[in-house]
Parts: sequence; structure tokens; C-alpha cells
Amino acid sequence: MRRPVGLIMVCLGAFCLTLAPLVRFYVAEQVVKAPLNRFQTTRLEARNATYFDTAMLKPRSGATLRATSVVRGDVRANGGNDDIAVWDSTTDVVDIANPDRPLQVSGFRIAFDRRTSRLVRCCGANVDGDTSVRMSGYGLLFPIANVRKRDYPFFDMTTRRPVPMRYSGEEEVRGVRTYRFVQRVPETRTGAIGVRLPARMLGMDPRLPDQKVDRYSAATVTMWVDPRTGIPVRQRQAISSTVRTPDGRGGMTIASADLVTMPESERALVDTANDGALKIEAARSWVPIGTFVLGVALLVLGMVAGPLGSRRSARSGPPAPRRSDGRFGEPAASSRSG
Repeated sequence: MRRPVGLIMVCLGAFCLTLAPLVRFYVAEQVVKAPLNRFQTTRLEARNATYFDTAMLKPRSGATLRATSVVRGDVRANGGNDDIAVWDSTTDVVDIANPDRPLQVSGFRIAFDRRTSRLVRCCGANVDGDTSVRMSGYGLLFPIANVRKRDYPFFDMTTRRPVPMRYSGEEEVRGVRTYRFVQRVPETRTGAIGVRLPARMLGMDPRLPDQKVDRYSAATVTMWVDPRTGIPVRQRQAISSTVRTPDGRGGMTIASADLVTMPESERALVDTANDGALKIEAARSWVPIGTFVLGVALLVLGMVAGPLGSRRSARSGPPAPRRSDGRFGEPAASSRSG
């Protein structure tokens, strides 16, 4: 009975030893991907911000602005291509003194490779509904489980072009060691305003007629990224938006704010990063190592219980018969009288 059991254990052990490198170098790389069905709400807040109130037609200062960004994965948008993830993002900005009246509503859709996080052109990717925008570089995520201390081209949705995210050091965020990246978006013309503004609002002679203006945007974006997962767990967006006349004689600031991730959103992002890192570590280390150790154990036990155990039993043989005089060996000859 021991021999068949031992052979089964040896076979299982050999199977586990073969499976371990397969799990590490193939299965793990198939599992370590960005999710298709991501759902995340992140809030950023800026105090002492300035913006132009279009309803009252006057600037406001000292305001507290709140930006709420919601990311939703569209599972069916990739046309069945499991290697591509499609995420929609919408952002509403409000003055918390009047939260029912959004100051700005924007949105975009990105499609990206689930393993590398690089943006791809497909699946209706757009910025505020404009599908002609050619996205490149990275969008909402850094490389999955492979963030390096180097610069990355990150696509800026406002200026609609990639701008380098430059590595600037390490920093701990709620117990997670992060890489800090800084993106400086230079002042860029982002388009013409659809309405003419009064000359007095632009600091010009009020007797002049209403002026045509162009909008310009600039920003400094800092991200604290978990290198284990590529997830930014904290953001800071120092944004500036102005309008100017084409000849540059008049202009004004329409938004100036320093938005920072709120504590509750930061905690949620850290929890998401830790959960993702746990799954990646299990796929890349714990499961293959456990499979290898189990394989070695089964192989050793199988050899002991099977072929080696059988040889040891055969070598020892059956016990010798006991002699009539109490000693082991051949039976003693019977004595005869006379």
C-alpha cells in the first residue's frame, strides 16, 4: 500500500515543481493587470482660491473650491479585448459656499494597455467629447507594479498634449513609501472664449467695445505614486487660468487654485494601493514559492513512503525463526538416549 501512495506523492511533487516557475513567470504576468471595472471617487480641495464668477460677472477671492473626480471603468467598451481597459473620468468643481452651482464640469475617456498603462487610440477615447484628440503617454495610472525613478510622459487633458512627469524623490504617505513626480505645464493657449467680454473687466478703457479673448492655462501637478501598483495616492494641482485679448493689451485671471487631495480620499487611495499590492505580491511571490515548497515536501515524502521505503523493507527481510533453546538461528537437534 505504501508504494502506490508514495508514487502518487512523487508525481504530485514533480507537478508542483514544474508549476511553480510557470505561475511566477507566466500566470502572474497575466494576472497583474489594471482592473476593467475600476470605480473611484476622489476629492481635492483648494483654500483661498480666486475665480471669476460668471453668474455675477465679478471676481471672487478667498474661496474654498472642491473638485470631485469620479472614475468608472466601462467593461463593455473594449470590444472584448481583455488587454485594453477603458475608464471614464468626470470632474465637477464647486465653491463650497454655493455647492449646487458647478463652476466647471469636465470629462474624458481614456483607453490604455492593462499591463503597461500606456494610452492607446480606441474605444471612443476623448476629452470633453472631442474624439479627435490624439492621446499618448500615460493617463490616470503609472506602469502597473513597475514604477521606476525616472521621468514619464503624462497626458495633460487641459492643454491636450503629453508633458513630462519628472521624478523628484521619495516620501512616505500614510505608511506607504511613494515616489514623488512633478509635472510643470507651461502657460498654453487652450482656445478662444465664445463670448466677448467688457473692456473694463479686462483692465482696458471702459469706452472700448467688448473684446474677443483667448484662454490660457498653466499648472504644476505633483503626484505621490505607490511604486508597487502605479496608483497615485496623493495629488496636488496648482492651476492658473487667464483670458487675454489677442493683442495682449487686456486680460484677467479667471481661476487660481491650489487643489490638494482631501484626507478621506487619500486614505481610500492608500487602501486601494495596499490591496492591489497584496494581490500582486501573492501572484508573484507567495503562490509560486508556496507551490515550490509543497512540491519539494511531496517529493521527499513520496520518496520516503514509496521506492525508498520499499527497498528498506526488502533489505531488512522477515525476522529469523527462534530456536528451541531460546536463541535465534537453526532449531536445535533433538537428543537421543542410549
